[in-house]
Amino acid sequence: MRKVRKLVSKRELKSVYGIPYCFAHIARLEHAGDFPKRIRLGACRVAWFADEVEDWITERAAQRDC
Repeated sequence: MRKVRKLVSKRELKSVYGIPYCFAHIARLEHAGDFPKRIRLGACRVAWFADEVEDWITERAAQRDC
């Protein structure tokens, strides 16, 4: 059986995960390899895999503890 990966919208990055960045800054982070890559769902719709966003948050929290 295949596992279905949850997708996170732009709006959910802020409302669910509390990521305070504007979308232009998220795009810059993606380009630099410092944020998970988006998935293009359509001409005007993108999303990210929730597990990758959660891993990114966990990495930031671990850096804080160093």
